[in-house]
Amino acid sequence: MNNRNFWRSKNVLLTGGTGFVGGNLIKKLLEYNCNIFCIIRNDNPQSFLSIENLNKEIRTIKGDIIDKDLIYNTITEQHIDIIFHLAAQVEVGVGLTNPYLTFETNIRGTYNLLEACRLAKNSGQEILSIIVASSDKAYGEYPIDKMPYQEDYPLLPKYPYDTSKACADLICQSYTIDSYKLPIITTRFSNIYGPGQMNFSAIIPDAIRSGLGYSKFIPRSDGSMVRDFIYAEDVADLYIKISEELALNPSLLRGHIFNAGNNDPISVKEIIIKVYNILDNKSDLNDILLQMNNKTTTGEIQYQHMSFEKVEKYFNWRPTTTFEVGLSKSINWYKDFLEKIF
Repeated sequence: MNNRNFWRSKNVLLTGGTGFVGGNLIKKLLEYNCNIFCIIRNDNPQSFLSIENLNKEIRTIKGDIIDKDLIYNTITEQHIDIIFHLAAQVEVGVGLTNPYLTFETNIRGTYNLLEACRLAKNSGQEILSIIVASSDKAYGEYPIDKMPYQEDYPLLPKYPYDTSKACADLICQSYTIDSYKLPIITTRFSNIYGPGQMNFSAIIPDAIRSGLGYSKFIPRSDGSMVRDFIYAEDVADLYIKISEELALNPSLLRGHIFNAGNNDPISVKEIIIKVYNILDNKSDLNDILLQMNNKTTTGEIQYQHMSFEKVEKYFNWRPTTTFEVGLSKSINWYKDFLEKIF
């Protein structure tokens, strides 16, 4: 259970608030009576933030995370206490087609934020905690017998997106050294899913939308790739818990890396089958499974899942939402949302 008294009147800055993870985190933070500031490039009426009318309850600052001066001014002028850095180019496919954009956003965006924090600290602004969202992709590809990923595994990225997250992680570590002592924790979570995920290139929203008949599902692989999934509400709770504990115990937690997932691996093919069976759409499912046979893809790691052993040890945290429950909740949310816009 998080301490609501800790959060009361705290000034919280988010990057990536128009993303669905950021939106779910904002929704949870609003329960804690803190003041939320969000740097966004553009208003997005299709974001979870707008769909749920959360943008009316926070302060938005127009700008980009590659603008270091904007970040610095926001931190110092708004007396920011807590920072969640979630902004990123998150699509593996975009990383392959546009590596420059991926590196610019994920690497430069991160060191701009942290340098602004360092300068703000030097000017007298006390920042209590900085949470930087990385990814399981930063580890690169390991054999199945090395799963689940552990926090002390060397980073072995290969593809642009994976490399961008690994580089950002190393930059975070450099800002926690004794010369700077920025209170940073890096999180590497498995695939996050849930209400508001409007990136329909992701497997779960893509399968749900097509299973409901609003689009045609186009297989991009044979479905053998295995992933671990964690529900967005569980992620929001964990972000809040980690941030609070870091603020209260900076010397103990500064520089730590925490993995989290359900540690319940499932293949892409199994996900599609589950979604279409829940929606009772067996005819389309059979066609999709035929199309998936022997279909190949590039730029994707074959097998990934995450341990939450360390985060449980430090914070007594475990995911509370099973994949089946989270999938059902997600389907219900998309049903309501898609009915309104089509």
